[in-house]
Amino acid sequence: MSLHPWNLDLWRELTGDRARLPHALLLHGPRGTGKREFVADLAKWLLCEAPGPEGACDGCKSCGWFDQGGHPDFKLIEPAAEAGKEEEPGKKGGKYITINEIRQLSDFLGLVSHQGGWRVVVIQPAEQLNAAAANALLKTLEEPPANVLIALVAHQPRRLPATVRSRCRKLAVGLPGREQARDWLAGQGMREPMAMLDEVGGAPLLAIEYAEPERLARRARFLAAVAKPSPDGLSRLAQESQQRVDECWGWLTRWLYDLLAVQGNGPVRYFPESEPVLRHLAAKARPASLWQCQQEVVAAGRWLRHPLNGQLLLESWLLSYLDTLEAGNGR
Repeated sequence: MSLHPWNLDLWRELTGDRARLPHALLLHGPRGTGKREFVADLAKWLLCEAPGPEGACDGCKSCGWFDQGGHPDFKLIEPAAEAGKEEEPGKKGGKYITINEIRQLSDFLGLVSHQGGWRVVVIQPAEQLNAAAANALLKTLEEPPANVLIALVAHQPRRLPATVRSRCRKLAVGLPGREQARDWLAGQGMREPMAMLDEVGGAPLLAIEYAEPERLARRARFLAAVAKPSPDGLSRLAQESQQRVDECWGWLTRWLYDLLAVQGNGPVRYFPESEPVLRHLAAKARPASLWQCQQEVVAAGRWLRHPLNGQLLLESWLLSYLDTLEAGNGR
């Protein structure tokens, strides 16, 4: 079982009585808290021929099918881009779940269970359902077949229509305590778990993803550039990062947040290892200008999925940051 220790109590609460399981479940919470692993373990347990209180048996035919990705009573629906599928020529929308995929779900639910027991459908991330797909799913949620669990996994559940949310039992998968997250990450071999946990807001699985060596090298280059900002240095950073504008945008918004926190005599949240530099830069910037810069960069996040020139977009944010620091020198 791949269930994480901070989700064990939630597992026991949900699986204590199979007869009381809902027909539709909405697992929601921050990224990196183990929602996908939780729902995969739940599906495997429901389909298992000899389930125990802590999960599937891992030895029956059903568990073998599930582990191989070919269980006839299980269906996973996710965007083509996440599933690694190739989009049809001339068609867009690989980041979304379409009505065609939900129509295929109706065909799946119309079949008799292969094993005569449960059937499980997982939709993730559910907020990527487009409007037509969400409406089509609603009809299934209103009249669910017997012994079927439809599990929706969402990082941002409010992006789902209220009509869909209201027909599901909601289960919040929250962040673990800092000590529990730190100990678990240390057990996974992470050397400095707290610094990475601070950057990702306490989500352990996101911390592991963010600790990938190439990403850490990009992060180090970003911190070096914003710690000693210059027009040439920031332009080079924008050029190097044009394929990862969203990543750099995230670092910049957090960096500006920490600068504002330091100006207000608050603690450094995201980059504690850079606290001396942050204090030095915060002393140079006018509070009003820094706040305005941070608000502009945060608001610009709406353009992250827009087909603009990534390098120009990122460079404009970085130069705005530089202007804010230089304006403070003349105060």
